[in-house]
Amino acid sequence: MDVMKMVEQDYIKKDIPPFKPGDTVRVYVKVVEGGRERTQIFEGTVIRRRGRRLNETFTVRRISHGGVGVERTFPIHSPRLDKIEVTRRGRVRRARLYYLRERIGKAARIRERK
Repeated sequence: MDVMKMVEQDYIKKDIPPFKPGDTVRVYVKVVEGGRERTQIFEGTVIRRRGRRLNETFTVRRISHGGVGVERTFPIHSPRLDKIEVTRRGRVRRARLYYLRERIGKAARIRERK
């Protein structure tokens, strides 16, 4: 088990800001189109965080055009992830915010943490 931690150390990112479910984040993702690479921004509410160390992922949900909900799951330590910015801190009372999937508009709002 100690060998696994040593191997993982090379891949674990150090510059990740602290964030929790309920926070609104802006995720910068590197996207390869043909031979070009560009950065795409995905902004939304974190609805869950799971896993430990190298296997840790988080799911971000946002409402796209036409009122369609879009969810994306990102591995935190992926080389495709450029950076994560926390834009708002949300005040929630649970770790999994799946109830937001049924909510529309103002009902899906989350209070801000002071």
